[in-house]
Amino acid sequence: MSNKMRQKMADSIRFLATDMVQRANSGHPGAPMGLADIAVVLSEHLNHNPKNPEWLNRDRLVFSGGHATGLIYSLYYLWGYGLEVEDLKNFRQLDSKTPGHPEFGHTKGIEITTGPLGQGIANAVGFSMASKFLGEQLNSDTAKVIDHNVYCLCGDGDLEEGISYEACSIAGHNKLDNLILIYDSNRITIEGSTDLSISENIRGRFESQNWDVQECDGHNFDEINLALSRAKTNIKPTIIIANTVIAKGAGILEGSHNSHGAPLGDEVIAKAKEDAGFDPTKKFFVEEDVMARFRCAIEKGDLLEREWLHSLKTLPLMEQNEALEVFLNPDFSRIEYPTFDKADATRNTNGKIMNAIAKALPNFLGGSADLSPSNKTNLNDMGVFPKGRNIYFGIREHAMASIVNAMALYGPLIPFSATFFVFSDYLKPAARLAALSGIQHFFIWTHDSIGVGEDGPTHQPIEHLSQFRALPNFYVWRPADGVENVQAWRVALEMKNSPSAFVCSRQNLSVLPRAVTGSARRGGYMISSDEDPSITLMASGSEVELALKVKAKLKSIGVKVNVASIPCYDLFIEQSESYIDSIIKPLTRKIAIEAARGLEWYRLADEVIGMDSFGASAPAEKLFEKFGFSVDAILEKIN
Repeated sequence: MSNKMRQKMADSIRFLATDMVQRANSGHPGAPMGLADIAVVLSEHLNHNPKNPEWLNRDRLVFSGGHATGLIYSLYYLWGYGLEVEDLKNFRQLDSKTPGHPEFGHTKGIEITTGPLGQGIANAVGFSMASKFLGEQLNSDTAKVIDHNVYCLCGDGDLEEGISYEACSIAGHNKLDNLILIYDSNRITIEGSTDLSISENIRGRFESQNWDVQECDGHNFDEINLALSRAKTNIKPTIIIANTVIAKGAGILEGSHNSHGAPLGDEVIAKAKEDAGFDPTKKFFVEEDVMARFRCAIEKGDLLEREWLHSLKTLPLMEQNEALEVFLNPDFSRIEYPTFDKADATRNTNGKIMNAIAKALPNFLGGSADLSPSNKTNLNDMGVFPKGRNIYFGIREHAMASIVNAMALYGPLIPFSATFFVFSDYLKPAARLAALSGIQHFFIWTHDSIGVGEDGPTHQPIEHLSQFRALPNFYVWRPADGVENVQAWRVALEMKNSPSAFVCSRQNLSVLPRAVTGSARRGGYMISSDEDPSITLMASGSEVELALKVKAKLKSIGVKVNVASIPCYDLFIEQSESYIDSIIKPLTRKIAIEAARGLEWYRLADEVIGMDSFGASAPAEKLFEKFGFSVDAILEKIN
């Protein structure tokens, strides 16, 4: 392709983006204009199929700088993903297909929801790791089922975020050679020049993390093309430092931080179009020759996918294709769940359940933030990533969770991540995006309360249950014993469009007596009932056993009590009013007991017996006594 045509294509992207932002009177024109030249050349390298955005062996393209939606939607419109001019005109408007930041499942072709800076870099690492694992299971020396690349566009802000350091360190350690990070180095953030806040050697940083570093003029088509071509042959991850000018072509606003997050103005846009040889009176306009060039992606992508599908049905890939089908269609009926009849910590029961799942499902994998011996998440005899299913994330909670988000969206994988519950603070942004995006990510969070014991208040989660129960489309399971733990996993595996968290105890919990019909399937159930009760006690996790002991004491003095186990508060409150009333009897005195802040229980309870302070350093049994979680203390509060 001639550079003259490339320039025309790039300018078409620029003016679509500026027209979108101007019409919406909101958005970010600077990054799309600065990245337009790179986007044109990248279009020539990218293997994707607009007819089928879910083709497994497509290249993944992640926009870590999610604010550059003027570029993103322009590209998906030009490539033929189903966006129309009217969609571009409705940019950032209610119910449009073109929201302010890209959202997975909302706009066709968007691989993952980004926006909070740095997330996309970790997501790209996750897509690459998923491809490497699947490739190890399916590829042979002579034929490959999975051989695509992962591209990520990022900016200065992305690389300033701590998550990018975590994720890129993991990528370099694992030699993710199909990962290509394109760094839009325009040296501008909202407040002005990056000189105000950063002076590190980016090249040195990435070289020290075992990356190949290339540098190019981000507006020189030949240099961009050469950098991308070299990156595709590397044996380690690649960062291309593309030196660009923000708002390239915007006249007086070119290179200015004022172009980052505000419309350029009609006069500036008209002058920019005129300078580029475009008709300044035309808006949202793309000439036929430009559209034809971009729309070649449809025919090219369809042909690539057809060739790939054909290769799967012929030698030498026939055997690998059979293995791929097992990954694509996991048989959950093959899981032989363990049974539990002795007291045990739910971190232990959870680990046994996970190993049972792993034995039945070859696509179940994951890892812990350097805590697998404590989290009990090691998959026994399953090997180490990328050949095996145990991933060693190191002490990098935030990157871990974002990486697993992408692995879950990659296709035929069922991944988990794990850490102590108190360190869920370090990964909260990724957990929120999992809920927002409807990602089936299994979070394993152990050491669930003051039961952590001697490590003290820095390691004892107090407000965390309330925090995650407040998160829409996020299901927090806090099982009372191994039986509930199994029931929780059965339900969570069925929830294809929601993340689930398993909040498990460090201390041993008894296997509880329960009604034969008692089940956690609806989030909560009656574990022990009396006829005509005057009190309903509700609890989760370790406090269910305490509630049952309190009931026994009250029953001995003639007080009738129901006890409800609520292992998943989030699921329980979604049930019908009649079901909730059948468990939490309206005419009883309703009391919630939980060794946590517990403010959300007031939705169901008249009174909450919870934590009003941080914990302390002492053996667990001493802490439960000190903070009022004993039979006598509960009785005193009830009376």
